[in-house]
Amino acid sequence: MRVRKLTFAALAVAAGLSLTACQNDGDGTAQSDPSTASTAASSGGGSDQGGGQGTVAGTGSNENGEVGKCRTDELEFKAIDHTVDGDPDGTVAVELTNGGGRDCAISGYAGVDLKTSAGSLSAERSGEEATPGILKDGESVAFGINYPINDSGGSGVRITGLVVTPPDETKSVTLDWPGAATLPVTDGSGSPLKVGPMGSAGQGG
Repeated sequence: MRVRKLTFAALAVAAGLSLTACQNDGDGTAQSDPSTASTAASSGGGSDQGGGQGTVAGTGSNENGEVGKCRTDELEFKAIDHTVDGDPDGTVAVELTNGGGRDCAISGYAGVDLKTSAGSLSAERSGEEATPGILKDGESVAFGINYPINDSGGSGVRITGLVVTPPDETKSVTLDWPGAATLPVTDGSGSPLKVGPMGSAGQGG
């Protein structure tokens, strides 16, 4: 029995090492950024993101057959410009692909922060209903970020990066921002960014 337990422990270590190599290095893909986790979590990416099914188990299903929640290290991230000509606002879709080798549960709102020349800007939730869902291994789900177009004629606020924290997680990833280069200057009365729940944007190319 002792030998069997040691074998399981070795397999768990090997699986953990393989997951850390999941992220891609291409444009708009994720780079882990633990230093931003507390900032992104404060915008709604932490443990208050409930609404999902399953347990907080890190790998596989638990003894009751429930599916564990998706973890940052198991997901591959891609940000895509999703703006439609004629829309008054710009849209960026963030696509999350399950590369963890198992099905996992994901729902609710991700935490979203923009890094800008004026500091960090947190997105507010759109208020749409979040539907629980299971993300099968290899499948993707996407959510949308809406932001105002800078048509003021001024230089605006320069966007330097996008920080995303998946629902029920505290570890963040930093992505290149594929949308417009700047935001209009606001009066500070509220965030001009709105984020939708998981599944609120179609997958892009």
